[in-house]
Amino acid sequence: MIAAEVIVHCLAEEGVDLVFGYPGGAVLPLYEALRGGVLRHVLVRQEQAAVHSANGYARVTGRVGVCIGTSGPGATNLVTGIATAYMDSIPLVVITGQVKTSYIGRDVFQEVDITGASESFTKHNYLVRDAAHLPRIIKEAFHIARTGRPGPVLIDIPSDVQAETLKYHYPKDVSIRGYKPTEKGHMGQVKRAVKAIREAKRPLLFAGGGIFLSNAQQELAQFAETTGIPVVHTLMGTGCLPTDHPNLIGMIGSHGFKYANKAMEMADLLIFVGARIADRATGGIQEDLLANRDIIHIDVDPAEIGKNVGCDIPVVGDARLVLLQMLPLVQPLPLEKWRADLKAVKEAEQTPLEFGALVNPKHAIRVLSGMLDDHAVLVADVGQNQFWSARNFQIHGTRRFLCSGGFGTMGYSIPAAVGAKMADPSRTVVSVMGDGSFQMSMYELGTIKANKIGLKMVLFNNSKLGMVRELQDNRYGEPFGVMLDDNPDFTALVAAYGFPVRKVETNEKLEETFREMLAHEGPFFVECIVDSKESTL
Repeated sequence: MIAAEVIVHCLAEEGVDLVFGYPGGAVLPLYEALRGGVLRHVLVRQEQAAVHSANGYARVTGRVGVCIGTSGPGATNLVTGIATAYMDSIPLVVITGQVKTSYIGRDVFQEVDITGASESFTKHNYLVRDAAHLPRIIKEAFHIARTGRPGPVLIDIPSDVQAETLKYHYPKDVSIRGYKPTEKGHMGQVKRAVKAIREAKRPLLFAGGGIFLSNAQQELAQFAETTGIPVVHTLMGTGCLPTDHPNLIGMIGSHGFKYANKAMEMADLLIFVGARIADRATGGIQEDLLANRDIIHIDVDPAEIGKNVGCDIPVVGDARLVLLQMLPLVQPLPLEKWRADLKAVKEAEQTPLEFGALVNPKHAIRVLSGMLDDHAVLVADVGQNQFWSARNFQIHGTRRFLCSGGFGTMGYSIPAAVGAKMADPSRTVVSVMGDGSFQMSMYELGTIKANKIGLKMVLFNNSKLGMVRELQDNRYGEPFGVMLDDNPDFTALVAAYGFPVRKVETNEKLEETFREMLAHEGPFFVECIVDSKESTL
């Protein structure tokens, strides 16, 4: 069998049914193999979108997302998407074409050292010089991508290697020397953690994106309900518990809720579960107070434990499996006063929305949230729209909230929403973005049209790079280099693709417009005009 055909069959063996990509000379053999139709191929309009779409697909399905790019600029265009997935621990296999093996290192047309360039933000990568190793490498790549702390794995394959012939055999098992992720927690550490929880007066669970990566939502809820411990979460942990769950306090961090940050400061024991505890998660919280708290840190990646915040009791292991180990050992705790104190803080900090002449984006997200079904997926971009969405979108049923967290990649929403919608066409998927981030990925309207993807899009237009404008106002008193006053007519641009469009300038028109959008079967675009001085919080 030709190696390119072997690649396609190996992907099918791993349960892959959909790949996102952009062809070029160095992947022609692979694309010829794809022509057979074993896998569905989605042609994106720029390679970065292929990675983001695979990212959205992976997060909705829980499987490894796959994308393909050619050599040179095709490979380097993938870089930002790969780094985005790496920072958020999203399992991907990225396949790139490379120049012929005899040309490597000679600076020929469209050559780039993509394995070297991506080494610091891939979980692992391969340069394949012998087609005979392809089945093993692909098997290993999927295993590495999905196990332990998930992440992207890159396979760089020269065009002549793709054309080699070999006898097809896909290995059943994987054995990688030196790669043995710890899944279950050490029972001694688990018991130490349970003892500390039992003795705490004001314990607080701190949930991160690892809850979703390990599929531990049910176990987290059971643990919180059994013990009575309140829960806060990071941006990537949004949706770890339903919004109306009695134990849920809210999102912490620099763009979180003040009362959630206050809960962190009031606690005497913090239980970090599947969280990196990076700067945005601790922003708005007094760091010296964190240093004086007892801390349990549960994470599958031992390198994250104690890296950003000191730790008293480390537990290395998969979040779901460690919680399952702890559940038989815990019992209801006398936390009535602690929970009453937090409830009082939360009620005191809540403030009503203010309404002006234009659309209030926070209100818009609340209206939209109230109209979506229990299985909807909201994919936010980066900027003010991200936190308007995270703070106001209500999570219940099997709803999901997706965004780029660790890398903060503008232009993420539309291509990731494409992947999410194609992963499960039965779900309503809404892409939310600002006018800046939309212009970083609006080329994907072509992908939406060509594949008849029924994606709903909501654009908040404030004619500014709103997040940066807000930061500049707060630090320097005035904005610079963030003006988008000469934006195009977005509705006319989207209408050119044949999609229904609506422009909303007042809050009164939101419900009617969103109802029309959600009733329409195909793609639909709504532009909301927002005051340029609207704040994030």
